[in-house]
Amino acid sequence: MAVLSNPAVPTRRSWDGVRMGSRKAPLEWLLERCIFLVSLSAIVLVFLIFAFVLRESLPVFLGRVDSTVAQRVIPAAQMDTLSPAQLAKYLDLSESEFSEMDRDTLRLMMEVKEEAVAEASMDKDAGVNTANWRYLLGPHQWTGYEKASYIWQPVSEIHKYNVVPLFIGSLKTTLVALLFSIPLALGAAVYVSQLAAPKAREWLKPAIEMLAGIPSVVLGFFALIVMASVLQNLVGAESRLNAFVAGIALGLAIVPVIFSIAEDALTSVPRSYTQAALALGASKWQAAWQVVLPAALPGVFAAVLLGFGRAIGETMIVLMASGNASILSWNLLDSTRTITATIAAELAEAVFGGHHYRILFMLGTLLFAVTFVTNLLGELIIHRLNRRLEGKA
Repeated sequence: MAVLSNPAVPTRRSWDGVRMGSRKAPLEWLLERCIFLVSLSAIVLVFLIFAFVLRESLPVFLGRVDSTVAQRVIPAAQMDTLSPAQLAKYLDLSESEFSEMDRDTLRLMMEVKEEAVAEASMDKDAGVNTANWRYLLGPHQWTGYEKASYIWQPVSEIHKYNVVPLFIGSLKTTLVALLFSIPLALGAAVYVSQLAAPKAREWLKPAIEMLAGIPSVVLGFFALIVMASVLQNLVGAESRLNAFVAGIALGLAIVPVIFSIAEDALTSVPRSYTQAALALGASKWQAAWQVVLPAALPGVFAAVLLGFGRAIGETMIVLMASGNASILSWNLLDSTRTITATIAAELAEAVFGGHHYRILFMLGTLLFAVTFVTNLLGELIIHRLNRRLEGKA
């Protein structure tokens, strides 16, 4: 009598095969550990970078930075009573800068600072701590100005650190870049993924994606030399370098980013959706616009979100093409200054540990916070769109 074996109960041989198949060769185990360590190190490195930036900017957030000009003055005759560390701190010098200076130079710097503080003390704003949040975010009527203003001017006798013009400048250039790049990138993605012939798709997609390899300094130089003059002649702007020029150049930089991700999202939509729409009498354009694009909406939104992060974090293009004037204006044809350009242009000249240095790191922390919150909100929206498309919401 034949004995029927139950397929649900594996035999000894099958269990041995499972056991033998689950064993990992030493080389595979080593490769997995290496991949894990590389991934973990990348996460840790990003965390350490943010921790360093936050540590340098923390005194500003806690209100421990004092940029008051009218401070206690140490006469040059009392230079010998100070230790080298105290003298370097008083003159806002780093250890390397202090070691390179002789006694006469240090004495001359003390005399110059004594005279500068004496002159600045006559200003009514000499006693203002401009690193306070009241002056970082709010308007103030400075000496010589007719009304309260938002001013970023860290090189004046009275240091002015209002960050509102920098945020508006970053917002203007980013919005122009998105308004310019999103229609081009999404239009190209829809055409390449849904409408183009196979032969045309083979060379169109790599050609557009290769634009991402153009260095940002090249785009900035092109905007500075060519685009600025052309657009000034077209629109008659007073400022040759402005937020509009920088935004257009920035848009050229993020077109390949948005295109690549959006095209992948559109291509991943099952072909049965398009075939069903065509079978019902829809044209290719109607199927792409009314069926495929809504189905790929989470991926398309992710592409736009990544383009926003790329635009707001760009440095070289806005540094070369925006005019670098911290003007509080919503006019796109006015020169502007962004947060990233400010950090790149001024960090090398800021005294290590000084109030200017701390505030620049504070700007970097705020920029990170803006991008983090934007990405978080984007992930929540993408999750909600996915649930809606799956019929769960």
